Amino acid sequence: MSAIGSLIFCTDCGNLLHESTGDPNTILVCDVCGARNRVPQTIISESKPNAFPSALRSKRSAVQTLTAEDKKTEAIAQHTCAKCGRKEMFFTTAQLRSADEGSTVFYRCVCGYKETVNN
Repeated sequence: MSAIGSLIFCTDCGNLLHESTGDPNTILVCDVCGARNRVPQTIISESKPNAFPSALRSKRSAVQTLTAEDKKTEAIAQHTCAKCGRKEMFFTTAQLRSADEGSTVFYRCVCGYKETVNN
């Protein structure tokens, strides 16, 4: 008898045998040729996560490698700070409302003042 994965085949005719209970003393009888086959010793194998590469797994790992520092996309704009009067402020935008609405602009000054404008 031979086994491929969890499938067990008759050594005489190659017929697929009925599944085993896992008991090594079990004798499986072939329905086609009547040969008596002993269940092979159970072999447990493990594979590493990278053994089967996939596009989905690579995309997931790329997303997981982003840090908070990578997501910072502040730029400088000519916008006057209402608190200290500085002429330049950092800004970033986000689409918080529906797609047909304007984006929200978040301004931040070096003095700590923050301002939000809905476009």
